[in-house]
Amino acid sequence: MIDRSMAAATIVFLPCWESGHFMSMVAAGKRMLDASGGALSLTVLVMQAPTAAKAAEVDGHVRREAASGLDIRFLNLPPVEPPTGYVAPEEFNFRYTQLHAPQVEEAVAGLASPVAAIVVDLFCTPLLDAAGELAVPRYVYFASTGAFLALMLRLPAFREELTARHRETDGTVHVPGLPPVPLPYMPACLSGDKIGNYEWFEDYGRRFMDASGIIINSSIELEPGVLAAIADGRCVPGRPAPMVHAIGPVIWFAAREQQQHVCVRWLDTQPPASVVFLCFGSKGFVDWAQVGEVAAGLERAGHRFLWVLRGPPAAGSSNPTDADLDATLPGGFLTRTRGRGLVWPAWAPQKEVLAHPAVGGFVTHCGWNSTLESLWFGVPMVPWPLYGEQHLNAFELVTAMGVAVPMKSMDGGKVEPFVGAAELEQAVRGLIGGTEEGRKAREKAAGLKAACRNAVAEGGSSDAALRKLVREILISSGGGAPPP
Repeated sequence: MIDRSMAAATIVFLPCWESGHFMSMVAAGKRMLDASGGALSLTVLVMQAPTAAKAAEVDGHVRREAASGLDIRFLNLPPVEPPTGYVAPEEFNFRYTQLHAPQVEEAVAGLASPVAAIVVDLFCTPLLDAAGELAVPRYVYFASTGAFLALMLRLPAFREELTARHRETDGTVHVPGLPPVPLPYMPACLSGDKIGNYEWFEDYGRRFMDASGIIINSSIELEPGVLAAIADGRCVPGRPAPMVHAIGPVIWFAAREQQQHVCVRWLDTQPPASVVFLCFGSKGFVDWAQVGEVAAGLERAGHRFLWVLRGPPAAGSSNPTDADLDATLPGGFLTRTRGRGLVWPAWAPQKEVLAHPAVGGFVTHCGWNSTLESLWFGVPMVPWPLYGEQHLNAFELVTAMGVAVPMKSMDGGKVEPFVGAAELEQAVRGLIGGTEEGRKAREKAAGLKAACRNAVAEGGSSDAALRKLVREILISSGGGAPPP
């Protein structure tokens, strides 16, 4: 029998293995530790990622964070046999996570510290009831937008409507707190040929309602409408919504390298707010035909650019490879754009690039972490959603936040996956070239930069939400409120 009476209470975190989820959740945990004034520790239960590449990524994150000197303990859960006979990745992830329930219960039972709370990633809710004998609060960490949370809470009510209309391109869907959302802006994982994934996302949304609260990487300044709609019970009429703790933006910053990255050194030679930055996230790449259109659009737009161009993933991986520029780019492109453009074929330090004063716009896949980074540095965007909930994010950036200039193929309720050169040229000119639309987006982005920083500063809305959450956890564990 383990004696927990003398050990400091710990919060048990169960993150997903995807880097954007894993690091966002750990960064949120570090904020919670700080807000507790040393009254809490953090225990992170690490599932073995289902692929070797993902496992290596997670191991790298764990090594860096374990060396931080903070009161964080990482415990690797025993591996499980991956499920077979699944139809889609969403089904695999759900079932693979669910298989870890016995390992989670054993790990929690073996902890020397009393457990103050359990926090699971939004895609780990099959484990929300693990270690069920512990009467502790259980939270969901939601690493995406309030808009996607509102949609997921509404999924049971939407089932008949969306499954019946999944091949339509006209009409709208009502997401509480947003203007009517055109059907093409529904998350890619819930539309078209992927509508069969609906049941898995519906189950996630249903389980959210059983949580003690939802910790979300957003703020009331960024998403006042949808967060108010969730709090008011408009997403699940007739049932009280779980408390939503909006503590964002949660952004993690790595220690700067002693030697500046090539991309940053190149930006040092460019005028302020003159460069459009193109980058499509850790999984984003475009095919050969699309590369040609991007190159033509950038060349014709005439503005300075930094383009992170990645190649397709290797077999068995979801991560892009380094691009072969000579084989991929149109002949003569690098020569014709020399001096005003840089094409970088590998990973680039996105936060450092967005922080640079030479960057005046961001063509982005609209992943939420990338979006928050852009807003943190006040950089307006051109949305180019690729997968997941990014289409809904793009709609929110343009329509609700006003910080983005849409491409023609994504304006007026239409979303086309292939972007022509003329569309990109027009969007870049609109964002960088002094149009009224670009000016408004820049103003809005600058305003949200200040709002984001004020929210997490002492006394801001997200800081207050964080401290209220930690106080709730400490009181429920019998530890009393943290020091002011």
